[in-house]
Amino acid sequence: MSSCVYSGAGAGSGSGGAPGDGEVPGAQDGEVLDGNVGMMYADYLQLDKVLSAQRMLSDTADEHLFIITHQAYELWFKQVIFELDAVRDMFNTEDLVLDETRSLEMLRRMNRIVLILKLLVDQVMILETMTPLDFMEFRKHLSPASGFQSLQFRLLENKLGVRQEYRVKYNQNYAAVFGGDAAAVEAIERSEREPALAELVQRWLERTPGLEAHDFDFWGRYRAAVQTMLEDQRRDAEAQATAAGRARALADWQRRAAELRSVLSPEAHAALVSRGERRFSLRALQGAVLITLYSDQPRFSQPHQLLTTLTDIDSLITKWRANHVLLVQRMIGSAQLGTGGSSGYQYLRSTLSDRYKVFLDLFNLSTFLIPRRYIPPLSEGMRSRLSVAPPPPPPTGDDDDDNDDTPLDARCPASPAATAAAAAAAAAAPEP
Repeated sequence: MSSCVYSGAGAGSGSGGAPGDGEVPGAQDGEVLDGNVGMMYADYLQLDKVLSAQRMLSDTADEHLFIITHQAYELWFKQVIFELDAVRDMFNTEDLVLDETRSLEMLRRMNRIVLILKLLVDQVMILETMTPLDFMEFRKHLSPASGFQSLQFRLLENKLGVRQEYRVKYNQNYAAVFGGDAAAVEAIERSEREPALAELVQRWLERTPGLEAHDFDFWGRYRAAVQTMLEDQRRDAEAQATAAGRARALADWQRRAAELRSVLSPEAHAALVSRGERRFSLRALQGAVLITLYSDQPRFSQPHQLLTTLTDIDSLITKWRANHVLLVQRMIGSAQLGTGGSSGYQYLRSTLSDRYKVFLDLFNLSTFLIPRRYIPPLSEGMRSRLSVAPPPPPPTGDDDDDNDDTPLDARCPASPAATAAAAAAAAAAPEP
């Protein structure tokens, strides 16, 4: 990156002075300044196609709003998929090792997805300005079209990691839903074969530094800390003044102990995974607990932020589903079938369950956290590993201005005004 304040001859000062003082003639008049006719705004965005894509099937004004809103959804779905594919590529390296120097870029893209999803959640409110009677005027023209036929939303779900075995069964297969569109079916099947973000995150968590038994052995230390905490809590429960209070406190303690022991036992964890109540491998879950408990360490700061954005994405998609369910109930009630042949409201409501939460384990992670006073202290070696951020990428050559020994005034071109002033001063100087 250049360290020059001024860069590029011909740029104006923006101060409103005369053209000779750096202001480019015609700059405020919409003229093509370099003499070359480039691509215009409408051509670049292909607005002729975008703005002519609203084909109404009725005379109802709200149909126009309905079409525009859903087209906007599809455009944003496309952007989310674009960002999601980029993040998956960063995770899915040949050696399955995440390049930590790209963590900031990954976070930027993940946060962009979060902001887009927030926009989509709020966008439902625009559709709520329709009345059920107005919607009824054009709904008859929609069948058999259905939101279930959104190819991009299905791709988005698959790329995140919604598993087929957890989906609510629908009365149409892929070929029927997409009207025999072979390309759409192939895209869906490919998205099911490729590693989803959830799978890639699991691989990454399994490699969290500090899990190795021969090193810091976090899980061994965590197990001992949990046992100490449970023993302290049991003594506190038994010390309750009344029999009723003691019984209630001991019942709460037993539930808490059972929850924590379920993550300490590989067999108990495997049983929960087989029932769909947990998703990550035990080692990946251990990595998530480790990152969360020591999130104040520099090395774990960005990984912790990444885990937070994953739960944000899951949460926002659930909120979007919930808003959609309420909108459908408001517009067609809870008994009518959907235009695509589904049970409508009943089908959509069933998608709000934990079956559709991709990062369910991250939502439940607080179950396995322990108070700070019980968190095992870091060893000197582990503290050293976590206090050092990943090394920056090597310099790329000519772009590394900070290592350039050339004087700054020789590297930075002078502005036109400065050049003119220097020439005038030289002309006015007396002859030697």
